[in-house]
Amino acid sequence: MADNRGKDLTSGSPMKLLAAFTLPVLLGMLFQQFYSMVDTLVVGKYLGVEALAGVGSTGAISFLVLGLCSGICSGFAIPVAQKYGQRDEAGLRKYVGNMIWLGTVLALLITLTTTLLCRRTLLWMHTPADTFEYAYRYIFLIFLGIPATMLYNLLSGIIRSLGDSRTPLLFLIFSSLLNVALDVAFIVALGMGVSGAGWATLLSQLISGLLCLWYMARSFPVLRLSGADLRPDRRYAARLLMMGLPMGLQYSITAIGSILLQTAVNGLGAVAMAAVTAGSKVGMFACCPFDAIGTAAATFAGQNLGAGKPERIHAGVKDCALIGTVYSVVILGVLYLWGGNLSGLFLEAGSASAGEILALSRRYLLASALFYVPLLFVNLLRFTIQGMGYSNLAVAAGVLEMAARGVFGVCLVPWLGFTAVCFASPAAWIMADLFLFPAYFHCLKKWGFRPGKQAEERAAARPVPVPAAERL
Repeated sequence: MADNRGKDLTSGSPMKLLAAFTLPVLLGMLFQQFYSMVDTLVVGKYLGVEALAGVGSTGAISFLVLGLCSGICSGFAIPVAQKYGQRDEAGLRKYVGNMIWLGTVLALLITLTTTLLCRRTLLWMHTPADTFEYAYRYIFLIFLGIPATMLYNLLSGIIRSLGDSRTPLLFLIFSSLLNVALDVAFIVALGMGVSGAGWATLLSQLISGLLCLWYMARSFPVLRLSGADLRPDRRYAARLLMMGLPMGLQYSITAIGSILLQTAVNGLGAVAMAAVTAGSKVGMFACCPFDAIGTAAATFAGQNLGAGKPERIHAGVKDCALIGTVYSVVILGVLYLWGGNLSGLFLEAGSASAGEILALSRRYLLASALFYVPLLFVNLLRFTIQGMGYSNLAVAAGVLEMAARGVFGVCLVPWLGFTAVCFASPAAWIMADLFLFPAYFHCLKKWGFRPGKQAEERAAARPVPVPAAERL
């Protein structure tokens, strides 16, 4: 392809390419979690258990909305990766031009809807009175910053689709450090309370998005759009929506189960809420490699599908599975030894309930860590399927996750208490995997892959089909 700084993932060792691509993505995700972790850490240390529980209780609804935004942006990026693999510069630019229009409209609609319904949603979730205002002030500002979140996710997704996973990381590092400084300034120095945490996250995310925009304009000639590229085209827009909306809905459907579970946790009181909040923050950090593997797998699958190489997709999945399984064993040991201490970072020193919260948090972390291999395959197979263009199947997996968490939240938490909270997510991961494994091999078969055949034999036996929806 013409001069740009992208990276071709369609030739060379899949293991080396995926490892090199995944590491910057992983570091970027760790710094994204850093945003949320610093908010929670500063809130817990300086504002107390009720504020910590309030901010933590917004995690499920935040995941619902921000997951929708992230999924839409990730789905929009898949046709870009496929066009890059096909070496189709004109088609790539048309997709990017239509992404701009769709992203702007969706960002405004989601922001308006969520800010108007924010208070009502927290009431529906039975957020306790002593934590309600903390939760509302924080999540309202997070929703107000959705355009900034969409800007970063959309532009970083385009950059990664061209094989550059390093640059978005550098911008995230900068904005994460800025977030730390703003948290301390707004909460500690200026006494803005939980609103300070919200403003710090909003401003930092906006800056990272603007940096991506500056970099794209400066460094990628292939992305310099003409007026024709920016003109809305319903064919390209329809394809983007076909990829983006199912991915966004998959995140949101999964999050509905989390909201049902969080509603049940709210009924267990502030101690249980704080324990889940602290444990979830540590767990999110521990799970970042699985998310990074999935993101890399989606780009790898998209480029290689565009190049007509389904056998490389399967080779990449096997390599990712090996990396992820080794990591799962290592992180289980780390959390067993130090999980409780890590959770303690989010608690106010000397709190009367700190001991009980730490014990519950450790139970929650270890129950999840025992099932990290199923979580690995949820991310790996789901994102690979999406990269091959079958986002509707990812939605089905999300429905199964939602159902499992919903059953635990509605039926089992009132009966078994905190134990059911601990095993709700592992049950959801296993349910999703029971669907994703056969779905993955079904998708490969559709693209001409047959296990046990050599690539040359597959190519000679059957050309790679191109669904009508993708012939643009």
